[in-house]
Amino acid sequence: MNFALIGNQNSGKTTLFNQLTGSNQHVGNFPGVTVDKKEGTIIGHSDCTLVDLPGIYSLSPYTNEEIVTRDYLLSGEVDCIINILDATNIERNLYLTLQLIELQIPMVLAINMMDEMKTNGGTIKINRFKEMIGVDCVPISAAKNEGISDLVNCVIQVAKQKKQPARLDFCSGAVHRCIHGISTMIEDHAQEIHMPARFAASKLIEGDKPLEKQLKLTDNEIDLIEHSVKEMERECDMDREAAMADMRYTFIEKLCKDTVIRAHESKEYLRSVKIDAVLTSKYFAIPSFILIMAAVFYLTFGPVGTFLSDGFAIIIEYIVTFISQFLLDYGLNDVVYSLLVDGVFAGVSSVLSFMPVIVVLFFFLSILEDSGYMARVAFIMDKPLRKLGLSGKSFVPMLIGFGCSVPAIMSTRTLSSNRDRIMTILLTPFMSCTAKVPIYAVFSLAFFPNHAAEVMILLYTTGILVGIIVAYIMKSTLYTGAPIPFVMEMPNYRLPSPKSVLLLMWEKAKDFITRAFTIIFLGSIIIWFLQNFDLHLNQVADSADSILALIGQSISFIFKPLGFGDWRAATALISGFTAKESVVSSLAVLMQTTSENLPAALGTMFTPISAYAFLLFTLLYSPCIAAIAAAKREMGIKYTLIMIIMQCSIAWIVAFIFYQSATLIL
Repeated sequence: MNFALIGNQNSGKTTLFNQLTGSNQHVGNFPGVTVDKKEGTIIGHSDCTLVDLPGIYSLSPYTNEEIVTRDYLLSGEVDCIINILDATNIERNLYLTLQLIELQIPMVLAINMMDEMKTNGGTIKINRFKEMIGVDCVPISAAKNEGISDLVNCVIQVAKQKKQPARLDFCSGAVHRCIHGISTMIEDHAQEIHMPARFAASKLIEGDKPLEKQLKLTDNEIDLIEHSVKEMERECDMDREAAMADMRYTFIEKLCKDTVIRAHESKEYLRSVKIDAVLTSKYFAIPSFILIMAAVFYLTFGPVGTFLSDGFAIIIEYIVTFISQFLLDYGLNDVVYSLLVDGVFAGVSSVLSFMPVIVVLFFFLSILEDSGYMARVAFIMDKPLRKLGLSGKSFVPMLIGFGCSVPAIMSTRTLSSNRDRIMTILLTPFMSCTAKVPIYAVFSLAFFPNHAAEVMILLYTTGILVGIIVAYIMKSTLYTGAPIPFVMEMPNYRLPSPKSVLLLMWEKAKDFITRAFTIIFLGSIIIWFLQNFDLHLNQVADSADSILALIGQSISFIFKPLGFGDWRAATALISGFTAKESVVSSLAVLMQTTSENLPAALGTMFTPISAYAFLLFTLLYSPCIAAIAAAKREMGIKYTLIMIIMQCSIAWIVAFIFYQSATLIL
């Protein structure tokens, strides 16, 4: 049997999903879209699959999440809906519930956080509540694992009995006449697409254009529907959506008045108000955020992350050395040995050594997310980002981009609209990732030894400024529409769930390892081949005679106006597509020197002006193959190609303007 878990954001949905499935879960995409599809097998019931649908507030087709959720619920694959409600915020949660009831799919209400409500002197009369709403209800506390077994038993029983919600007729007056009149008119159309007529009628009244096309209504039927809606609006003296919302909230108010005993303000709420007086205040919000994120990045890319990464690198190096020695003792063919050791092992191991850093980063970010702080960050940054055509939620992925573009691109799934998601992905690579730091360090040491810190700060600032300019251009050209209206809830600050944090870390680690042994594995083999063979497929002793060098020579003319037309510089930039760190190692190999002596050797290829132009190009040009793969997964091949071309073009233009201007001035 298939169960769908649905509810508002911050209702405890993820916690309940983890309690029901444990680690028996996997993450994918809904067919054709890049919205997370998290599935799991319910513990103790191997024949029961649970699908965790995106957190939404209604079934209106305004965002990808709402469209995906509605399409999945109407697909006929769902045996029972588990609608989770936050007992402390029951009125707002019930708005979605009333829409779900209209779908006439078997359903159970999981009323969450009952422990918190009772602690604060409130409760819900469950039996009376169930009687009035016509749906089975189970009180639970997902965080404390209370009531979970009762919920599972109830859900399975309702699914087996195919027990539909009672047909509530909570409308009256003009709205009542409008709904029932349109329901009768479109009943045959609704039956053809296996949709309840009342649900279809409600959506049409709300102005659901996609559903209008789906029902294949005639022009005459559309005119009659619009006439009915106009009559309803005139009688109710409010617009169509307000009239439908008023109808639902009138019923919700009556339901809560009869069944809910109000809790007094909780300790959690009062504590949250006090914390927010500092963390979201006019003067301290931004400084507090900077301090918190500085601490996160310091720990991630400083003592904690570096310690784990170095330790992991030692383990990987030991394994690679052991296997390399074994292959040598075995007498493996030299070419195959080079492929495995210099190609596969070197490429994959260099990327795998970054896995602890990414896991640690997501550990801290998941703590901030679970605690409720990240919701505040989106709120704080919404106003400045809206001027760039983005919403506050776009800030978090771009912030993560300073660490690594891969998790930054992956985290855009939290954004509500496809427009915001694509814009954010296109802008994220302008935030300089840590993989570029070795390039900055080597060139700063070689050409700006007394101003290395200033050069680093200037490069990071340049990336941000270029991102802002590109955002303005995209807002005025490609994405002229406004960002999705930013509606969000400020949840109370809570202690993060250790289980949720650990599961997220495992999920990200698994995803990273999968990429390392697929995309990066293949990329490493290709680079090794190009660097070790000539056009006649003879193995070369000097990489200057390789196919990679030939490619570098063929495109080096592109970089002459930027001051670094040497084929070795072009070749190093090509190798940077696999991993930005490899730009430095490639230059060392191609210049036949060690990493320690590389700064001195670079003086024979670059001047200070061309060196800085090279740094600008590496700052802005296309991200690594892992980030490109992540972008393709999120937004498809078309927009990924646009991203690559756009970034390389912008990098060339910025480096060209700098080099030519600096040459003229100096």
